[in-house]
Amino acid sequence: MTFESESRQRARRRRASGALVDFDGKRLSVARRLRRMQRTALAAQTSVTAAAITQYERGGRPTNTVAAELALALGVPIEFFRQGRPLTAVTTGDAHFRSLRATPAISRDQALAFAEIALAVIEVIEQYVDLPQITDIIEPVDDEPSPALIASIAADTRSRLGVEPGPVPHVVRLLEAHGIIALRLPPEIDPRVDAFSTEAGHRPLVLLSPLKDDRARSRFDAAHELGHLVMHQDVEPGSKIIETHAHQFAAEFLAPTPELEPDLPRKVDWDALLQAKTKWGISLAALAYRCHAIGLWGEHSYRRANQHLRSQGYPEPGPLGPPESPYLLGAAVDLLNQAGTTTDDLARASRFTVEQIDDIVAAGSETKPRLRLAVGPTP
Repeated sequence: MTFESESRQRARRRRASGALVDFDGKRLSVARRLRRMQRTALAAQTSVTAAAITQYERGGRPTNTVAAELALALGVPIEFFRQGRPLTAVTTGDAHFRSLRATPAISRDQALAFAEIALAVIEVIEQYVDLPQITDIIEPVDDEPSPALIASIAADTRSRLGVEPGPVPHVVRLLEAHGIIALRLPPEIDPRVDAFSTEAGHRPLVLLSPLKDDRARSRFDAAHELGHLVMHQDVEPGSKIIETHAHQFAAEFLAPTPELEPDLPRKVDWDALLQAKTKWGISLAALAYRCHAIGLWGEHSYRRANQHLRSQGYPEPGPLGPPESPYLLGAAVDLLNQAGTTTDDLARASRFTVEQIDDIVAAGSETKPRLRLAVGPTP
């Protein structure tokens, strides 16, 4: 009589259950990364090794039993792993993260997995609704563009996007009107992931942080990511240099220096700065920087202004209201619902879960204040 080890018995039972023939390893990878799980952590909740999970993600096929274990550990139905809407891989080299080195790799992977699902869901929606065409805004720069060149590119981009002289009324809606999909990152994404953008898919994506509850900062973030989409097509992301370029672009895109300068005070004058903030939708900190960069303020005035702003804390004085929100995907799904196509239909067409579809649509929808009524005891 021979005795099998427990591990061999488990392996034999798994083989007897048959392989999941139409298994899609990319979907396993996305589900794992969305949960911020390393392969070793996932393996610990199943009967297979981390090396086996690597093989599944690269094209191997698990048995039905193992697929069920993986689905349970990751909180998705086993149907999610079956081949459906193809997923476009979005790597770190495809995305311009604001703070690449300060963000853990597992958190970046989580955000990129969200972007991969978003691109696939957008493709499904586009089977039913014609979204705005993508405007050609690309104007690549060399390694060391001058501030004057970046200002010129920002002016060209305003022209291409049809922006009239003066403040940009709504930066996020402007991007959406020209075919760029804007989404808010969901709250379960690590908050250390700041705004980022990518062109890895069929449409450019701009993903905004949900934590910056400030209109001026949301506008600057959107303009900053637009700068990457315009200038940094073939540039390795993550360097401080290209982040500085995107900052310069955002400043000039939101408020071209020739138009902004007449509204800036020649000395530190908070009333005048608050008026400029309200008009242009730019933070006081950004306006103080522009006063110094243009040469209206000396180093002493600029340093004193920053000390005053730090003493005020966050949020800074002169709130402009809630941050700018995406609108396009929510509006598209509303049209589908009116035509009789539901989120369940989209889920079946893509083999995503209804919850995943809802998460993407919510990320691309306008946020509205929620009225809460508290009912107290009757007197």
